[in-house]
Amino acid sequence: MARILVVDDDQAMLQLIRRVLEKDRHLVKLVFDANTVPDMDFSKYDLILLDIMMPGLDGFELCRRIRSRADCPIIFLTAKTQENDIVRGLGLGADDYMSKSFGTAELRARVNAHLRRDTREKKNAFTVSGIVFQLNAKEAEAQGKKLLFTKSEYEICEYLALHHGQTFTREQIYEAVFGFDGESDSSVISTHIKNIRGKLAACNMAPIETVWGVGYKWV
Repeated sequence: MARILVVDDDQAMLQLIRRVLEKDRHLVKLVFDANTVPDMDFSKYDLILLDIMMPGLDGFELCRRIRSRADCPIIFLTAKTQENDIVRGLGLGADDYMSKSFGTAELRARVNAHLRRDTREKKNAFTVSGIVFQLNAKEAEAQGKKLLFTKSEYEICEYLALHHGQTFTREQIYEAVFGFDGESDSSVISTHIKNIRGKLAACNMAPIETVWGVGYKWV
């Protein structure tokens, strides 16, 4: 399941895309007015589908404005199939394009392929399990409120959240967060996890799961 933003001035196209992508249990946000998009929080989305030919703010200009703040794949939806238009779009930072004559199976396959392949380094922010991680500020927030993590607690959460679904031993987490020259040992991870869970429980959240005999994972 992924969070997908779709921007198009064609209401029928928006509804079609929503129906298709919801078959794969994706959460789809539809935007009809492109002018509202630049002020959005792109850390909430795993992929963006962007129409090119829109009144006012077209897809090319919109992509140029948001690319530096959107760490996810951007796919253009276009009636333009001339090579120079395609080259221009990719040059602005788009990852792919699809002709608007696409079939529903192609749309699902192309979207899911990009979601699987997206391994780019997250530079701005990302959201997992309802928690927003601001990578530059090294802060996390949930339900609109800053989580009062210590530096080490934040680093542990960021590491597990970036690799959500994967299980790590205490030793792996310690090495990733504190490095080989850390002044403590991996047993401290258990204490940090306990403190993190207490702070998240105050928000009715429990994203860190213990995998008995192995370690921890963010679910």
